[in-house]
Amino acid sequence: MEGFRRCIGLDDFPAALRGGVVAIGNFDGVHRGHQTVLSNARKLARKEDLPAVVLTFEPHPRSIFQPQAPVFRLTPASLKARLIAALGFDAVVEQPFTRHFSQIAPDDFVAAVLMEGLGARHVVTGQNFHYGKNRGGTPDALAQAGSARGFGVSVVEAFCDESGGIVSSTRVRAGLAQGNVSQAAALLGYRFTVEAEVVRGKQLGRTLGFPTANMALPNEVTLRHGIYAVRFRRADGRLHDGVASFGRRPTVDEAGQPLLETFIFDLNADLYGETCSVSFFGFLREEEKFEGLDAMAAQMQRDQAEARALLSGIRPLSELDLAIAF
Repeated sequence: MEGFRRCIGLDDFPAALRGGVVAIGNFDGVHRGHQTVLSNARKLARKEDLPAVVLTFEPHPRSIFQPQAPVFRLTPASLKARLIAALGFDAVVEQPFTRHFSQIAPDDFVAAVLMEGLGARHVVTGQNFHYGKNRGGTPDALAQAGSARGFGVSVVEAFCDESGGIVSSTRVRAGLAQGNVSQAAALLGYRFTVEAEVVRGKQLGRTLGFPTANMALPNEVTLRHGIYAVRFRRADGRLHDGVASFGRRPTVDEAGQPLLETFIFDLNADLYGETCSVSFFGFLREEEKFEGLDAMAAQMQRDQAEARALLSGIRPLSELDLAIAF
């Protein structure tokens, strides 16, 4: 991310990046559909020798309008910024989304955010993008505003995958809820990845010869509970293969909160306090309640062997996958 700027609001946006091409959207997941919007913006910026900037919104608007039903965030802000940087952008602006901001008139959004805040020369967005009070700003309205105010507007059609279905964050979440991380990767264009701090657990795995790096994921994560072949990235960028369990540990702690526990192959290190990431390559099996710890340890040996075999043949799906999971 060298040279890349992650800006928290317009006040943090550097003057040197004004006057660029701005891709606008929530971009949760930065999936293949989002990537078509972002690719159009990046290509135009390069052609015109202009800064390439992404404008997104934090937190997810649904958390403001439906706080009782928070959305499963595929890419929290820090991970989304990593993905956007890997796609070759100069900056992301994370506009704070509040109820007050949601009430801004569409014309005022154009004037205050796009013109005064970013000095946009060209705006690129998807056909479903709406902005301003009651989502009153439409792509057509944005194009009219651009014509009146002197900036270009490109509206990118929805992207369909090889089956003809529109790629969406909702489809990705549905795949992950079934444990189908391969389907999710096909929609994302890279392996689904989570990022969190390594925390202390009960250290039971250590007594069985399988010490794990434990991460508490947000409550709204609906990834299917089970065992996965994964790749673990440390804070310094070093990668290690592993096998991970996500769930409630029914053999020892069925009432506990879901936890992601990763047994990292060929690594013995103190990871507590590190913010690390885990990329998911394959679903191995469901969680299982064993008769005892010996039976659980024997199954963990089999899981390790299966994960090693699966990971030995992996190849990157794209340049973005190469940047995130390889």
